[in-house]
Amino acid sequence: MPSQVTCSIAREIATVTLRNTERRNALSIRLLGDLEAILTRLEADREVRVIVLTGSGSAFCVGADLAAPPELRSLRGDSVEGDTARLRAASNVAQHLHLMPQPTVAAINGACAGAGLSLALATDFRVAADTAVFNTAFLGAGLSGDLGGIWFLTHLLGSARARELFLMPGKFDVRRAAEIGLVTAVAPADGLGELTDRITARLASAAPVAVRAMKQNLLGAQALPLAEYLGVEVDRMVHCFHTDDAREAASAFLQRREPVFAGR
Repeated sequence: MPSQVTCSIAREIATVTLRNTERRNALSIRLLGDLEAILTRLEADREVRVIVLTGSGSAFCVGADLAAPPELRSLRGDSVEGDTARLRAASNVAQHLHLMPQPTVAAINGACAGAGLSLALATDFRVAADTAVFNTAFLGAGLSGDLGGIWFLTHLLGSARARELFLMPGKFDVRRAAEIGLVTAVAPADGLGELTDRITARLASAAPVAVRAMKQNLLGAQALPLAEYLGVEVDRMVHCFHTDDAREAASAFLQRREPVFAGR
């Protein structure tokens, strides 16, 4: 059975593509399992500096696949116990994506709703085609939300905006998404690949050790008390002091050239 998620790597950038195309990349346990396996592999790959998540066809991801057999659904199956186990496993995938050591970019090529929006919010950056549409969607289906969408949006845009978007759901376009800071940049549909390439190339050109350390700092800033955060920030900064990349950055500055980072 072919995977519902594929991964290609070029120029130190991994592109992960959801491929449940006929169902507009709706999430099933099978798809989420495929995604988890790929994330686990990429997490351990020191040659991969940036990860892109996108969808095949005309959609990014429209949420849960309610047409899947009960045993393959990411939610609402045949029992409370089964639903709980499946949904916790699905939530772990969103957490894994959020905690990846590399910068992550969601390239939103179309409809992005429900749990699909939760996955997009789990990434570090979101770029979108001008044809993309968004919807938190859960409340309209009589559901309270999953895959951390409310947590991610609250941390990203604040509690007031999260309340607005989740308690009063409805479709909104990419212009609105950009206005409120949900997406970083917008491109015409046929230019989304070029925009994504430009952003990921910039991220991939940075010093990998420092990037990974900085991402851990950014994650820690969400959760740690200041004193504890400052302690780990100092440890990571001192580690960076003694890397080849830091020495290369200093040499490049003195020689008035662009640095070339080896990731060590």
